Amino acid sequence: MIWVWGSLAFWLAAWALNSYLSRRSETWVRFFVPTIFGITLLILWEGMVRGFNINPVLLPAPSAIGATFAQEIATLWTDLVQTFFKGALSGYLIGCIAAVLTAIAVDRSPFLQRGLLPVGNFVAALPIVGMAPILVMWFGFGWQSKAAVVVVMVFFPMLVNTVEGLQASEKMQRDLMHTYAASYRQNLLKLRLPAAMPFIFNGLKISSTLALIGAIVAEFFGSPIKGMGFRISTEVGRLALDMVWSEIAMAALVGSAFYGAVALAEKVVTFWHPSQRG
Repeated sequence: MIWVWGSLAFWLAAWALNSYLSRRSETWVRFFVPTIFGITLLILWEGMVRGFNINPVLLPAPSAIGATFAQEIATLWTDLVQTFFKGALSGYLIGCIAAVLTAIAVDRSPFLQRGLLPVGNFVAALPIVGMAPILVMWFGFGWQSKAAVVVVMVFFPMLVNTVEGLQASEKMQRDLMHTYAASYRQNLLKLRLPAAMPFIFNGLKISSTLALIGAIVAEFFGSPIKGMGFRISTEVGRLALDMVWSEIAMAALVGSAFYGAVALAEKVVTFWHPSQRG
């Protein structure tokens, strides 16, 4: 039981340190506190698994997952390229660009505004586990079918946010552009799209997490012998849970990095918005 008591003692010490640091206002504290919190969870997890002799088939220790991660880095990289770069990223780009172009068309057409958006809300509510096997049958077992699933998942959140953003400019600003005899294109590029950027980035951030989830789920319904979803489904069958957790860790790291990159781009592009100040 020394592992259990040792991990609990570490948890209490880290809790006290984090409580002290949380009252400080320095910039480095914002990174240090979550780092300590994450390390504490891993040590608590390790201590409980070792202390209670939990079967690794049920829950492997973080040290075993880390060892597998290091040994299988080539396999993990191959799966990452197949799932993220080919399936998720390509579907994300296609879906988001198509949604922005459709939102501009919707903005110009009351017919589309009243007809497409309600249908979009209906399609967005469809369960992805029902749509994925259909799209895999249509587009084959390669990355193209995963990209198609991702397009379905990201298109409507992005469309709704962009349409909302195009309405965000104030009436006085639109009237001012009207007095300048600005064309629709000038209105769009100089006023409405810049005003819509916070909404567009909101849609991009939501879609960044949906894209990776969609690509992984789609691989459960058919894929070549590589990819995160394929690896998770096959390794679960072999009871190799350390490999499954390694794939989950890789997906979490890449998903967080992708979301962080989009959030960083938002900070640069929308530096003028009140939400980015301070």
